[in-house]
Amino acid sequence: MKQFKKLLSLVITVITLTALVAGCGQKKDTKVLNVYNWGDYMDESVLKDFEKEYGIKVNYEVYDTNENMYTKVKNGGSNYDICIPSDYMITKMINEDMLEKIDFNNISSYKQIGDKFKNLAFDPKNEYSVPYMWGTFGIIYNSKMVKEPVDSWNILWDEKYKGEILMFNSLRDTISISLKRLGYSMNSTNPNEIEKAKQELVKQKPLVRAYVVDEVKDMMVQEEAALAVVWAGDAMTMMKRNPDLKYVIPKEGSNMWFDNIVIPKGSKHKKEAELFIDFLTRADIAKKNADYIGYSTPNTETYKMLDEDIKNSKTAYPDDEALKECEVFINLGNNIKLYDDAWTEIKAK
Repeated sequence: MKQFKKLLSLVITVITLTALVAGCGQKKDTKVLNVYNWGDYMDESVLKDFEKEYGIKVNYEVYDTNENMYTKVKNGGSNYDICIPSDYMITKMINEDMLEKIDFNNISSYKQIGDKFKNLAFDPKNEYSVPYMWGTFGIIYNSKMVKEPVDSWNILWDEKYKGEILMFNSLRDTISISLKRLGYSMNSTNPNEIEKAKQELVKQKPLVRAYVVDEVKDMMVQEEAALAVVWAGDAMTMMKRNPDLKYVIPKEGSNMWFDNIVIPKGSKHKKEAELFIDFLTRADIAKKNADYIGYSTPNTETYKMLDEDIKNSKTAYPDDEALKECEVFINLGNNIKLYDDAWTEIKAK
């Protein structure tokens, strides 16, 4: 019996110590915010500034495509409080009741967002999202390696550049390039048009060095390829690092995109999420992000603070002439399966 009492006492002591250690490791009143964002799409110092200013711990994860983000959020892989999807994906998430309505009384900086970035088709009543960045995608090329004029998507099918071409590892973006090159809409749901676009990408595949996302930046700067499809913000960063790189929006047109901040449905930290959105849309914080990632800001006050060479850049802020043939992606609904199937076949060849 004495030994049993000693054993019982030891067990109680271990349980008590374990509880104390667990309590020290996580304060019950610790405020947290779970952020899910594109890779390399926010200055990390912004996260530290937010944590310091508000005492809220930020858990930060990244994704590389809208589709991967959607799948994880849809399947409940994690309880995110902030995501930054693109236009067409915002429509899809709204339609599937995946987003919280934002209380704009808590977003005091929203008045600094330019009018042309509000009331857009993917969130016509400005209920679910706040603009973060915008831009285009096009072709970046090394002017030492490519001597001819670059003004068309056709150059990405030129056999003289075999093994020197980098394409997006993204089904929607890459198939849309092929569609636009053929004179079709980037939002086509015509099976015959998508089939033709697929066939052209299959023909092109032997010329492609790799299908890439974030790694394209280092590869082009280090001159591992002559041509690549990139987002304009990444082009700005690359051109700073290698002045031989140039960016163009092809004459056939391209994609004009908008990335907005949203709060996934069921967020356990909606108050903190709205505080973070307001923080991100402050002019000084938005400038820090714009300077770091190179993308175009929708914030009118931030734009005024930019260096003149950036404000005058046709890459970062293209004029209406450059944008006249560009399209904004729309949600394709069930027709996205046509793209999924085509992409599977392209990658399998």
